[in-house]
Amino acid sequence: MSMKLSQFKFDFPKELVAEYPSRNRDEAKLMVLHRDTGEIEHRLFKDVLDYFGEDDTFVFNDTKVFPARLMGMKEKTNAKIEVFLLREINENSRLWDILVEPARKIRIGNKLFFGENNELTAEVIDNTTSRGRTLRFLFDGSNEEFHAVLKQLGKTPLPDDVLRLRDLRNDDKERYQTIYAKNEGAVVAPVAGFHFSRELFKRMEIEGVNKVFVTLHSGLGNFRPIEVEDLSKHKMDSEEMILDEQAAEMINSTKAKEHKVCVVGTTTMKAVESAATINGKVKVFSGWTNKFITPDYDFQIADAMITNFHKPLSSMFIMACSFGGYDLVMKAYKEAIDNKYKFLTYGDAMLII
Repeated sequence: MSMKLSQFKFDFPKELVAEYPSRNRDEAKLMVLHRDTGEIEHRLFKDVLDYFGEDDTFVFNDTKVFPARLMGMKEKTNAKIEVFLLREINENSRLWDILVEPARKIRIGNKLFFGENNELTAEVIDNTTSRGRTLRFLFDGSNEEFHAVLKQLGKTPLPDDVLRLRDLRNDDKERYQTIYAKNEGAVVAPVAGFHFSRELFKRMEIEGVNKVFVTLHSGLGNFRPIEVEDLSKHKMDSEEMILDEQAAEMINSTKAKEHKVCVVGTTTMKAVESAATINGKVKVFSGWTNKFITPDYDFQIADAMITNFHKPLSSMFIMACSFGGYDLVMKAYKEAIDNKYKFLTYGDAMLII
């Protein structure tokens, strides 16, 4: 029986939104959920390897966040506008999908200027959604030079939940990125991976725990509100992903030897399950996925999952309930609130085993 959106509601105290990351990546709190017994433990994240052993495999999303927020001005009026770069549609034409604020002032044909000396100019050529536009950047130079200017002018796309509490800081550039981020393309970071430190990676190596990487360029669709009560009618935005031969071989070998596969984060889970076959293996995958995981989903690959604490009614929270079991995860979230766990981007972590 499919569940309804309203079943994923809980009272969410806004003061539990994490304003800053923990001082050291691996020293966030860790709640451990045992699906077989229903036991809930309270640990620190650096204890996570206590639950794994030699030849177990962790799967990470190595997407890298690009500085997607641009501050600019509208021609003639000099009105301040904020542009959020979503996706490059055509590299040669320099066409981008964007969101813009305030959207009501930005119409087709408007020119926008970015940088103190107007280093970049763009023209609005289409409307996509109420806040969405297609921009054509006007730039004389190579694609490499163009992307270099975008990076120079762009700011870290820290989510609004944090920016409502404080301004962007210099260290967000490093902390809103995993230590293993490699393939640029995300506008939303795979935040469950924030808790992994170089020390923890070294311990994994010493203890013979495997690491493999997939790439899923996570987009703002993860934060888009679900507006239908019947979850089967919700459509996720498509995101680009790659699961290569090396990752497939390691995951399939781990499963064949009956060792544990631990998936780090909801984006990684989406990627792994998009590449799963009905015989419990993964295949090489390069393309797009819009997988939406709800409690009637039959997980093929993961034996364990690491995730942060999410908002009610979000696709990430629904996925956590799907993997951990609805009743257990709802109970765990109540306990997290009672114990003042920190939520969202820079918040604490949960291990479901």
